[in-house]
Amino acid sequence: MNRFESYSKRLMWLITIVLTGFVAGCGGGGGGGGTVSNGSTSANAAGVVCDKAVLSACVDLKTAGTYVILAQTGTTNVPTSAITGNIGTSPAVATATTGFSETMDASGTFATSAQVVPGGKMFAHNYAAPTPTNLDTAVADSVTAYGDAAGRPAGTGTHLNLGAGTLSGQTLTAGTYTWGTSVSIATDLTLNGSATDVWIFQISGNLNQAAATHVILTGGALAQNVFWQIGGGAGAAIGAGAHFEGIIITTTAVTMGTGATANGRFFTHTDVTLDHNTVTRPGT
Repeated sequence: MNRFESYSKRLMWLITIVLTGFVAGCGGGGGGGGTVSNGSTSANAAGVVCDKAVLSACVDLKTAGTYVILAQTGTTNVPTSAITGNIGTSPAVATATTGFSETMDASGTFATSAQVVPGGKMFAHNYAAPTPTNLDTAVADSVTAYGDAAGRPAGTGTHLNLGAGTLSGQTLTAGTYTWGTSVSIATDLTLNGSATDVWIFQISGNLNQAAATHVILTGGALAQNVFWQIGGGAGAAIGAGAHFEGIIITTTAVTMGTGATANGRFFTHTDVTLDHNTVTRPGT
């Protein structure tokens, strides 16, 4: 092998690594294991969670991205659900999370459940160290992420109070959309864009998705690049049999109707309610 050929192969190998990270998106990556954050990039054992050096518009989840569900007051589940990724409960303790029939690991740092796809773990604030500290950090990071999303410059023109809060049959391109009201997804909603596009939905009120409706991603759009910041007292309600895409960050609750599915993450200052649901972390 001559020098030029050797150099060319090393260059192609480097380009492949860079492109792989570029396509990974904002809120992707797995859940579980230790998380490393340098302030602009957060990563865990499964890969990049949010790389603002690549996608400057994304909301940096930092260590909150270790979880698919992170609820401060608990998660209630009506079996049988299938959750892909980690579930965190903090500052509430394990008894605040019900319907999972957990099995405690010998380490005392996490539990497992038949309701959680193998590889995912359940964490609560009263589990053995370092779990409480890790959860404290993740919750703080989720609160910071909420502030980041809420603090972005509000949408203007067609991106401000679109549909007077009713989304029905629209196809939305990337950008920040802002409502001073609650938002209802009345029929299927399409988000069209590339793998490097980012959507931020700033909702002052609640988010309500009608039963049997779908949030649909087209053109290569990724769920990890879609952020729903919800400030209303009732939080987010995903109707029975509906399908949702994206990351919900809310000051209150997330409630999923019977049989609803989601490709995303839920970060709530209160609780998450599940009922025979499938929730899959994006990028899996």
